[in-house]
Amino acid sequence: MKRINLLSPRLANQIAAGEVVERPASVVKELLENSLDAGATQLDIDVEQGGVRRIKIRDNGTGIMKDDLSLALSRHATSKIITLDDLEAVCTLGFRGEALASISSVSRMHLTSQAENEEEAWRVEAEGKDMATAIRPASHPQGTTIDVRDLFFNTPARRKFLRTEKTEFAHLEEVVKRLALSRYETGFRLSHNGKQVYDLRPVTDQLHAEHRLATLLGKKFIENSLTLDVEAAGLRLWGWIGLPTFSRSQADLQYFFVNGRVVKDKLVAHAVRQAYRDVLYNGRHPTFVLYLELDPSTVDVNVHPTKHEVRFRDGRLVHDFLFSRIHKAIADVRPESDGAPTGMQDSAASEPSSYGSNITEQSALQLSNRPAASGMEWMQSRSPSGSLGSSEVRGQLDGMRRLSGYAQEYASATEEVDPETGEVREVAPSSSLGQSGDPFARSDADYQAVPPLGFAVAQLHGVYILSESEQGLILVDMHAAHERIVYERMKTAFYQKNISSQPLLVPINVSVSQSEADLVEESGNVFESFGFRVERTGLESVMVREVPIILIRGDVEGLVRDVISDLSINGVSDLMESRANELMASMACHGAVRANRKLTIAEMNSLLRDMEVTERSGQCNHGRPTWAHLTMSDLDKLFLRGR
Repeated sequence: MKRINLLSPRLANQIAAGEVVERPASVVKELLENSLDAGATQLDIDVEQGGVRRIKIRDNGTGIMKDDLSLALSRHATSKIITLDDLEAVCTLGFRGEALASISSVSRMHLTSQAENEEEAWRVEAEGKDMATAIRPASHPQGTTIDVRDLFFNTPARRKFLRTEKTEFAHLEEVVKRLALSRYETGFRLSHNGKQVYDLRPVTDQLHAEHRLATLLGKKFIENSLTLDVEAAGLRLWGWIGLPTFSRSQADLQYFFVNGRVVKDKLVAHAVRQAYRDVLYNGRHPTFVLYLELDPSTVDVNVHPTKHEVRFRDGRLVHDFLFSRIHKAIADVRPESDGAPTGMQDSAASEPSSYGSNITEQSALQLSNRPAASGMEWMQSRSPSGSLGSSEVRGQLDGMRRLSGYAQEYASATEEVDPETGEVREVAPSSSLGQSGDPFARSDADYQAVPPLGFAVAQLHGVYILSESEQGLILVDMHAAHERIVYERMKTAFYQKNISSQPLLVPINVSVSQSEADLVEESGNVFESFGFRVERTGLESVMVREVPIILIRGDVEGLVRDVISDLSINGVSDLMESRANELMASMACHGAVRANRKLTIAEMNSLLRDMEVTERSGQCNHGRPTWAHLTMSDLDKLFLRGR
């Protein structure tokens, strides 16, 4: 039996370094956070060989007094917290007091500092097995410089796990980028192997803040994002969210800060994903830089070794606040005539050709608070077979026209849906459509005020609508656009009225664990709000007695199990709403006007006007864009005009 021994200070620090110091980027993160906590307004970072050979960070903060220098390299020594009350309301980035000790135990590090209101600077470094500190006089202006050389020189096993110089520097650069986004009032200068990478000056206004964003994240992000600044219930959310059409194939352009601290939180990710659910193409990820400000006592930052995760005291309140504000901001994006169009391209798309580069997608639009149209009498029933009947398709088209202000009679639709197979068949259009004496033709007075999406001029191959606007030419995918309009109106009709439930003739018994049964009992209102009645019938069983009519033919037991799982992981669940929305989206897709259907000018204009007042009309139900535009300058470039 081996005896219990007290570890040496150096070995204890090296063990602690296993959590704190993972790679050079971890060193930079800890040191920069200390500098920011010291009130630095300028940070200079010099790196060699990806940070493995050398990391030198200099700041102009308050510095460290001579009497405190020996403690600075000791474990659990800090000036940021004193009592438990301080820990429960942390306002600084660092607070554990173990970073410098851990870093000095796995590298050759020395620290030079001159404290505020002191005339002399001092240098300190830890030496030997017992990490004894040696202090010497030095020359240095106010602030602190920390020089870290030969990282992991005395722990070769750790050094073997480091990646290439390029990879390590990429991680380090990402750390600097995040901190630069969290503190706009601080300047950052980063150089690698003597070559300057960033030189970011302190900024105090919106214009220069966006310039920093453009430098760090790219100009396209600023051009295709919406600004957000809302406050409620002691929470403030501000920042930038990318338009749905500016999505990524991976979640690499997502930055979320809580009281200035960058975090990756499952609750936050769930709220944002839910807000973008109806407008993102399958497999795509939204882009955002968001800042949440709240009382420090309501958030626990001491739940992760590297402080990347936090725990909110009222997670449900934070989730609902984030979801509702982001969801509303996205829904309010509609075409506005006073919004100057700018280039809009998929952020993950490859470089376009010289011709394609002139064709842009949706602009960075102004926000409009106009409510979406409602009045869905013609959407209340569904054919027994589960697919739409031909009369319902015609009803949707007629209803769309009535809601747009065209109350006169139209001829029958030019498509039929087989009620048994769901197959859509084209039929000959009515002779009244397309006649020269169109009762919906606009007078000259109607064209004096050009709406945002302009007026239709033609239909291309029965698929696209060509419209003339004040800025140039608008191209609309008529099926995708009508699909979104029908879908939004179906949702409005479904949620504005009480959700109709149907009792089950034979209730469904679901076997669950005891903790899951407890959760169902506590979250009964979640199920009831969506038309379910789920009751606990035993220690490890629940009974489903009522379900909403729209989900009566679905896998009820599977849905209930998924909702319980979602509630246990995230504390909230939107699966029931998501399933209902998926069904309505499918119905809207089948009911939308089909390709190769010839529309009159009046019908096309009716569709354009509905797009202008419909939430999320920039994307169809599957996340694909519904319209794009060519400005006059784009057209001039195509024909080399003005050269």
